[in-house]
Amino acid sequence: MAKDVIVACDFSGAEDCFRFLDRFSEEKPFVKIGMELYYAEGPAIVREIKRRGHKIFLDLKLHDIPNTVRKAMAVLSGLDADIVNLHAAGGSNMMKAAIEGLTRPDGSHPLLIAVTQLTSTDQHLMESELLIEKRLEDVVIAYAQNAAASGLDGVVCSPLEAGRVHMACGESFLTVTPGVRFAEGDAGDQKRVTTPRKARELGADYIVVGRPITQADDPVAAYRKCVKEFLG
Repeated sequence: MAKDVIVACDFSGAEDCFRFLDRFSEEKPFVKIGMELYYAEGPAIVREIKRRGHKIFLDLKLHDIPNTVRKAMAVLSGLDADIVNLHAAGGSNMMKAAIEGLTRPDGSHPLLIAVTQLTSTDQHLMESELLIEKRLEDVVIAYAQNAAASGLDGVVCSPLEAGRVHMACGESFLTVTPGVRFAEGDAGDQKRVTTPRKARELGADYIVVGRPITQADDPVAAYRKCVKEFLG
């Protein structure tokens, strides 16, 4: 898969989502369907957006005992998403079980990636609440290595860690990076952020961009600006 901009369609329902997507008459953006939209609309929203010709990152961040994740992934494998994810914190047995569940009878499966640390997490939060005393970047790399050893295709990390992930896990190991804002934009609840251009320089394979596009006065223009900055 080539590098791309993934638009986070974090809408509360199908009507708002389709109103947004209908503004794109020339492009078919790669879209992220997260928990808010999926929980509101269920599997039907995935099937309809796929029918409209969009690639889909199904961002549900599974994290449970291995058997439960295996069974849930078996269900998700039928939705024809292009990327699905889980939390690396669930451990290697859970990640291996996820691949088993996600793999279809013909041996194919969507790309499976693991969330390392959320981009809303910083060093203080990790130490004071999660009781992890290692450097945040080192934790991200260790989680990425666990994911690679478990057979996953990549990780979700901040652009700031993308280069080190590639060094540790190989250039073909995907880095999908939220925490991307335009230089003049508000970071919102994100802590580890950078611009589309900087994300490209740091080695991100995919950037996930939500509010800077979806809440822009002209979302199509904002999307095109983001693509131009990231893809060059």
